Amino acid sequence: MEAEEKMNNEIENNMSLFNVENIPDNSQYNFKYIDLFAGIGGIRTPFQNLGGKCVFSSEIDKYASQTYEANYGEKPSGDITKIPASTIPNFDILLAGFPCQAFSIAGKREGFNDTRGTMFFEVERILEEKQPKCFLLENVKGLTNHDKGKTFKIMLDILENKLNYKVYHKVLNAKNFGLPQNRERIMIVGFKNHNIDFHFPDDTNIPTKLGDILEDNPDDKYTISDKIWASHQMRKERNRKKGNGFGYCLFNEDSAYTSTISARYYKDGSEILVDQSAKGKNPRKLTPREAARLQGYPDSFKIVVSDTQAYKQFGNSVPVNMIDAVAKKMYEALKKGGEL
Repeated sequence: MEAEEKMNNEIENNMSLFNVENIPDNSQYNFKYIDLFAGIGGIRTPFQNLGGKCVFSSEIDKYASQTYEANYGEKPSGDITKIPASTIPNFDILLAGFPCQAFSIAGKREGFNDTRGTMFFEVERILEEKQPKCFLLENVKGLTNHDKGKTFKIMLDILENKLNYKVYHKVLNAKNFGLPQNRERIMIVGFKNHNIDFHFPDDTNIPTKLGDILEDNPDDKYTISDKIWASHQMRKERNRKKGNGFGYCLFNEDSAYTSTISARYYKDGSEILVDQSAKGKNPRKLTPREAARLQGYPDSFKIVVSDTQAYKQFGNSVPVNMIDAVAKKMYEALKKGGEL
């Protein structure tokens, strides 16, 4: 009895924000959706802008949850593995940027052997129970070739054959959607109605420039020290002699785009350093606000955590512009297919 009571309390705590009875009737909204592995809401925003109602969100990181609550007025439920799918309100669209570290080339790439990689099966569990009209899953490009493509094949088999969704997938790049960042991500879209005609968005071909997202007078605290700058240069030279390309990346205002910002950016900023030689200064890191802009967040987006946590959050986030383009195509397809 004690174990059962403990589990019920845990479920109640995780679900405390969401009361099905308090969710307005669907007629007031174009559709309902849920936001899994929500992070700071990068996937949520475009669907909200399309007139959708988020009826449930889940995020395990307490700092990301703080940012999410500050911007959306809702504190996400906690650990999704402890929330029965039956207790989640009914919805039309499932959104999930499930953890990507298990498939990233920057990590050990342990896939389903890494607990973060098994989070896909939480998505499967909820899709099977709730049978929504469609879903959008997002992950790193490396998912497609992890374990020689076997991991991705397993996922597609589950989505298509076990759960009976018509699935589309494509690798998109943030730099092709108006953001000055080379960031490739796999988008996986599925529809329960196999007659729906869906096409991924075309590249916008909007010219990008790093200078467009830089602040005018950034604090000098973002300029790296002589010691760190010397260390960056020595490491790059050492790696060059070894024949690999690892090292810092330097950009200026006229650079069309940067390399990919990562969750480790807070450590030394090596993947994206802004050149300040014209000012007689060492390079600097992006400010947290610039990191937000690099991912497509508007300046109205509230940053309520430390710089370290902000860099982690934006480094883990999706490019909002890219999600926005996909969301509009999904909404269009659902409407044409008579599903909304």
